[in-house]
Amino acid sequence: MRRLITLMVLALASIEAASAAGRLEVTGAWIRTAPPGAMMLAGYATLRNTGDAPLTVTGADSEAFGDVSLHESIEIDGVARMDALGSIEIAAGASVVLAPGGKHLMLMRPKGEPKSGESIKIHIAAKPGEGNTANFVVRDTAP
Repeated sequence: MRRLITLMVLALASIEAASAAGRLEVTGAWIRTAPPGAMMLAGYATLRNTGDAPLTVTGADSEAFGDVSLHESIEIDGVARMDALGSIEIAAGASVVLAPGGKHLMLMRPKGEPKSGESIKIHIAAKPGEGNTANFVVRDTAP
């Protein structure tokens, strides 16, 4: 009986921990079309933490690209530049927008030439949790 009670307490604790975890939702995902032969593209989306605890986006990957990383375009003293981001923190219930001129996914070395209307799967990794895989639609302008 004592063992059964212990197992029940552990099960309830794991359910409670799972419900308190951050949950990543990806919406409005798109990739800007690029000229033929482009070796870099950019991906945009809204990342929302629908959970009850903060989460950290730690990176991204896709079979369609040699490398996917988190970047941010910034302007310092009138000079625009891009900085790699190690991670992005998202508070419980909050969103972060990946958009032109700001935070975005840098999609390096495409393994083909993405065409307008094509859908490309990109996995966004997050901790705690497993992140989320979303279909990013290739298009000329934001949705």
